[in-house]
Parts: sequence; C-alpha cells; structure tokens
Amino acid sequence: MALQNDQDLGRDIGKAVTRPVVRGAARIRRILQTSDLLFILLAAGVGLLAGVMSAALAHVAHAMQVLFYGFSPDLRLSGQLQLDWWHILALPAGGLVLAMIRFAFPRRTRAPIDAVEANALHGGRIPARDSMIVSLQTLVSNGFGASVGLEAAFAQMGGGIASKIGQWLELKRASLRTLVGAGAGGAIGAAFGAPLAGAFYAFEIVLGAYTPATLAPVAAASLMAVLAAALMHNEPFVMASTIGRAIDIQGYLLYAVLGIICAGLGILIMRLVALAEIVVRKLPIGEIWRPVAGGILLMPLAFIFPQVLSSGHGAMHLYLDQQPLVTTLLAVFALKVMASVISLAFGFRGGLFFASLFLGSLIGAAFAQGVNYIYPAAMLDTTNAALVGMGALAVAVVGGPMTMSFMVLEVTHDFALTAAVVTAALVSAAIVRDKFGYSFSTWRLHLRGQSIRSARDVGWVKSLTAQSLMRRNHTTLRDDLSVADLREQVPLGSTARVLLVDGNGDYRGILPTADAYQDKLDLAAPLSSVTQQTEVYVRPDMDIVAILRMFEHFAVDDLAVVNEDHKLLGLLTERYVNRRYAEELEKTQREFFGEQ
Repeated sequence: MALQNDQDLGRDIGKAVTRPVVRGAARIRRILQTSDLLFILLAAGVGLLAGVMSAALAHVAHAMQVLFYGFSPDLRLSGQLQLDWWHILALPAGGLVLAMIRFAFPRRTRAPIDAVEANALHGGRIPARDSMIVSLQTLVSNGFGASVGLEAAFAQMGGGIASKIGQWLELKRASLRTLVGAGAGGAIGAAFGAPLAGAFYAFEIVLGAYTPATLAPVAAASLMAVLAAALMHNEPFVMASTIGRAIDIQGYLLYAVLGIICAGLGILIMRLVALAEIVVRKLPIGEIWRPVAGGILLMPLAFIFPQVLSSGHGAMHLYLDQQPLVTTLLAVFALKVMASVISLAFGFRGGLFFASLFLGSLIGAAFAQGVNYIYPAAMLDTTNAALVGMGALAVAVVGGPMTMSFMVLEVTHDFALTAAVVTAALVSAAIVRDKFGYSFSTWRLHLRGQSIRSARDVGWVKSLTAQSLMRRNHTTLRDDLSVADLREQVPLGSTARVLLVDGNGDYRGILPTADAYQDKLDLAAPLSSVTQQTEVYVRPDMDIVAILRMFEHFAVDDLAVVNEDHKLLGLLTERYVNRRYAEELEKTQREFFGEQ
C-alpha cells in the first residue's frame, strides 16, 4: 500500500513538472508564429550554435591532419611541399574508417537529405540522423586528408540544428525553411569569417531567393555565427590582393573571358564527377570498401603533389605567394581535379566549395600569365586574376554569384577587385545556367531523379498529388449498361459526368451526362460505345503541375484518377485543380513578403 502511494505521488509530481514545461513550450511556439522580433532572436541563437559547431569541426579536422601527417599545427596540410610515404597511408586508413561507419550506420533506401534538398522538397525538414552521419563522414574524409572540403559538414550541421529546433517549435513551413537557411548560411559564414558571404549563401543556395521576410533573421544568424567562430579562435579566410591597380574596360572584358573559361571548366568538373561515379559503380568493389580503394588511388597523387590533399586552403596561399609558371599551375589544377573526382566517386564525403575556390585561383593565375605573354599591354595582375578566377569557378560549381563576390570583398577588402569578380561571376553563372542548368548540389540531386534546379520551395507542388486532390463522391456505372439504363439511373442535371468501369472495376472512360441525353443515340446501345477518354487519365502520385499539363494537352475538363491496376480511384476537375493551384501560389506569395 505504501509502495502504491509512493508511485502515485511520484506520478503526480512528474505531471506537475511536465505540464508547465509543455504549456511553456506551446506558448513559445505561439509567440514565434506571430512575433518577427522573437524569430530574429531565435535565428541569431541558431547562428550562434552553427558558428560553434563550424569552429569545432574545423579544429578537430585540423588536429586530425596534424596527427596523421606530422606537420606543424601552424601550417596547413595542402601547404606541405612533400610528405613521407608512411604519412599518406592515412588515406586508405580513412577509407577504412568510413567503411566502419557504413557498417555501424547502414544506408537506408534513400540518400541523406541535405539543406538544399530539405528546403526545396521537404519544407526544411532534415532528419537528425542524416545530419550526424553526413557530418561525421565529412569530418573523417577531410581529417584523413581526402581531397574534399568541410563545407558540406558545416552546412549540414548548421541546417540540421536549425531544422531540429524549428521542428520542435512546430514552426510553419516558411519559417522552418528560413531557419534552415539561416543555420546553413551562418555555418558557412563562420567557416570563412565572412558574414555577408554566409548570408548570401543562405539566400542564393539554401533558400533559392532573397526575400524581405528572410533578410533580418539570416543576417542575424550569420553575424552571430561569425562572432562565435572568432571567439573560438577559428582562423578566418584572408587573402591579400594587389591594392591600387585600377581596372579599366579592357580589364573587365578580359575578366569576362575568364568567367567564360571558368564556366566551361565548372561544367566539365561536375560531369567528370558524375561519369566517375558511374564507372566506379560498375567496378567489382563493394560500396562499403570503395573509400579504401579510393584512398589507395590517392596515395601516388599525394606523394607527388601534397597540395592536392584536403580542401586546398594552404595550397592556395602557397601558389599565390610563389606565383609559379603556367605549366606548374595547370599540372596542379589537373591533379587536384583528379584527386577530387576520385575522392567523391569512391565514397569520401565532402563538397567542392573550397576545392573550386582553389582550382579557380590556379586558372586565374594561369590566365593572367597567358594573357600577359600574348598581349603584354594588358598587364593583368596575377594575384588579382587568381582571386577573380577563384570567385568565377566557385560560382560555376557551387552557384551564388553574389555569395562569391561578397566573399572576395570580405577576404580582401578591395572594392575595385570585387567589381571585377562580380563581372566574371555573373558571366560564369549565366553560361552555366543556360548551358547546364545545375549547380553541383542540384546536379547530384538530378542524377538521383529529383527535378529541381535550386532550393526554391517546390515541395508544396510535390505534396499536391492527384490522390490528395481527387473527389471520391462521383457517379459510377458499368460500361455494359445501356443508354436507357443511364437515363433511368442518372437524371439530367443531377451530375455533369458519369465515370464508367467494367465488371472488374477497371476504368473504361468518362461520359458527359448531357451527351447521354442526345436524341440521336440508340437507347439500347451500351455505354462503352459512346464513352470518352478511355485512355486519358492520371496516376495518383502525379503532382499538380503534371496534372495541369494533362488538362492543357488533352483539352478536357475532367480527368479520372487510375492506379497501376487500372482501378478507378477518383475524379479531378480542371476548375478545382486550377483553384487549388492559385490558392497555393497566393499563399507562397504572402510568405515571400512575410505577410502573416
């Protein structure tokens, strides 16, 4: 009896503690739905967490590289001129660790969801498991020296933290997408010490648009993330330009040509990665063991040119300071591309963000030397051309012309040079958009069968399927009944159309009720002889855009919804589908301007 009383008392105390917490959380959720100021503060808090996580990941990855490759903590792995052969054994060892991670966390039927896919298709929802696995795999890949950057882990962790907090607070779809963009953008800004670049990364890459409603929360998150990273002594990305070199019209035209070259190279790199992945999948190597094989292939490249390892931060400073010959620059470019393609194709996790910055700097420097050799009067500055190429190639691969332009501004503090970067970046972005249509992240989604070209929210389109839109209270008759039977069972004016099925319930067409009352019809004729649209119907999983195309293509007012077994499920009318589409567009427009 005493034990029962103690249990009841414990249960009552638990409820007394839990209920205020639940009520308090619910109150916070309600306030966040209506208060822009509190949402900005929430985004700033998310940015603070994202900055801490970015700095922590960067410190851990650098410590791993120092441990495995034996260089001074003040230096960078890609800045080493040579490595001992036993140090580069870390590459296949890293592949082995990735294999162990895959054993511990076997892949599910789908690929992990990143911030771009989450915002485009899932309303900002990123599973926590996906964020943890992707971040861990990226940390291991970069920490053991594979030719990939940490930017994927930064964005994934920042966006994942934001998504988890937003889901717990039950934020609306638009608010959750904004918070994910703020988290991912803040993490990138913290990694480079560039708040403007981080904010525009959120706008251009993760959110897919710059909107008045997202400006303040994204900016607050990016500023707080950079502040947090600075307090954790995270080294900012700083480059020195050649100050005082005015850029004339001739210079802008030459940098536009550099933008064209970078666009072509960016498309080539993205296609090479896709081609290499196809080739690797055909090799008789299990998916789990591919990173080990990739690490072995990277060893000779690392032994010849250690600068191809990791993201390339140290190598960029090295080659900008030394300004080597064109042949050396092009050789390192080719080897870095090869190393990055091998790393990604064989299963190392990471991105091409910083790799594209490094590759672009090599191409820019080589371009300046080539132009000055052919046309000495051009007098292109090699360092400035390297920085312009850095931005232009990164735009081609990653996207975001304003992101890269502001990054160059923040790391050089050179406004004149930034204007040249904007020129090359816009040219590069326009060509890639016209001739290719994808950034590296959306290209990989395209290869997985997703029809998205940016993080613009199209998830609402995917959620409005024929099954969710169809009416089920339609009139149905068997197609072997006569016209007279229809007139007896369906009075004129009672319904606009009758859906016909056979004895097994299979769809056999649509018959407008008015057509069945035409005087010229034989009353004994079966309905199957006068039916329409016998082969025109939609599947239940078709989205609203595909449905509207069907209405337009076949010029019909009604469409039956039929499953794969040809069973009739429901009915769609063009008027209702158009109305639902207009309602969703209006809702999206209100969210665009931040209207409640």
